[in-house]
Amino acid sequence: MSTLLGLLSGISLLIGAFFCVVGAIGLLRMPDVYTRMQAASVIETLGAGFILLGLLLHAGLSLAAVKLLMIALLIFFASPTASHALARSALLRGVKPALADGEEGPSKP
Repeated sequence: MSTLLGLLSGISLLIGAFFCVVGAIGLLRMPDVYTRMQAASVIETLGAGFILLGLLLHAGLSLAAVKLLMIALLIFFASPTASHALARSALLRGVKPALADGEEGPSKP
């Protein structure tokens, strides 16, 4: 049983690392603040989620598992709030999204 948990933990950690790398590449390649926020959300939700799941499986039933669950809850509640605040402040400052054809989007929705 511990071999199976170790294998699942390792797979979950690898998947989380993959999503973190993909999100980091997205942060470098995306053209504007709005699409970069989407790439950052991939890192936070999928990357950190799978890494926390892998660590949770590795920790078993312990105090460390409770702490990992608290970190997951913090990310679950704080991430959408922070993303919304960033997008709203960018919109209020007049940052326009870059569209595919190079035109600027509307200034106010």
